[in-house]
Amino acid sequence: MTKKNTDHYIDNKRFFEEMKAWKVLVKAADKDGLPHPPVTDYIGECFMSIADRLSRKPNFINYPYRDEMISDGIENCLLYAYNFDPRKSKNPFSYFTQIIYYAFLRRISKEKKQAYIKLKKIENSDVDSTLKKWFRENYLGGYENKPSVLTETDIMNFEKRAEPETDTSHSGKKKRKKKRKPRK
Repeated sequence: MTKKNTDHYIDNKRFFEEMKAWKVLVKAADKDGLPHPPVTDYIGECFMSIADRLSRKPNFINYPYRDEMISDGIENCLLYAYNFDPRKSKNPFSYFTQIIYYAFLRRISKEKKQAYIKLKKIENSDVDSTLKKWFRENYLGGYENKPSVLTETDIMNFEKRAEPETDTSHSGKKKRKKKRKPRK
């Protein structure tokens, strides 16, 4: 006999039933012209668990603003929970995981843009030239011929370069081929 895998951290069937029950309350509130009711404690716990576990994936774990990413993900789930349609999908786990995933990507993009703006402000100030050189080498990849004034095109170019990585591999590292020794 094989054992059923019970290490899932969210019971998707219960989550679906809770979402269906909550959607009935939302529809009743809409019908009466009232604001949407708050989500239940279980639904909130599910949002928190999904966001926390997703933030521990290899493509998100090392960001210093992981807490902000989690907060953004939970906030987006609360904002768009009423869009979940039980008639279209019986998998609220995947629906909210996608919401949180894209909230993480948006936060990463915002933080990278903010870091770039800070760098340009430091470059524009009269700080010691060694500090400027260090920032150029570590954050701009040695682009010494860049203009020292922050322009809108600089920000747009940075946004294009700073697209968050969506690497789905486990380690994120490229595998190297081993060189074979010639046979004698």
